[in-house]
Amino acid sequence: MASITFRGTAVTTSGTLPSTGSTAPDFSLVATDLSDVTLTSFAGKKKVVNIFPSLDTGVCATSVRQFHLKLGEKSGVVVVNISADLPFAHKRFCTAERIDGVANLSSFRSPEFGANWGLTMKDGPLKGLLARAVVVLDENNKVLHVEQVPEIAQEPNYDAALAKLG
Repeated sequence: MASITFRGTAVTTSGTLPSTGSTAPDFSLVATDLSDVTLTSFAGKKKVVNIFPSLDTGVCATSVRQFHLKLGEKSGVVVVNISADLPFAHKRFCTAERIDGVANLSSFRSPEFGANWGLTMKDGPLKGLLARAVVVLDENNKVLHVEQVPEIAQEPNYDAALAKLG
């Protein structure tokens, strides 16, 4: 279990993120068109997996914008934004922000995602939502970079994640 904070108050997660060098666990999450999407749906591409509690918070929204701005339409790379927000919220946010070319996925049908990736917050005011983390995967889902953001209200280290893309 990871020990993180939310505005200075300790929060415990359901486990730990996949470790660097391991293979990321597969998942089945819901896209904005309500289709099921798995990690293997992105085979052959490097992935920046941006996981966060909710698009309705400033820091979460900023992380989606920043990864979109920093990666743009980089060939061979996909940004995968994951939260428990409904697919409709992901679609509404990205339409309003003119964010395209990214994968927006909801864990609302798949609570096992948070458990398998060690990210479900077990206590605190955001209990049940996903903790903030960034995981960079290669084309074969090998973990190249992991950041469990220690304070939920803090942005991830974008440059550290992007440096692992080569």
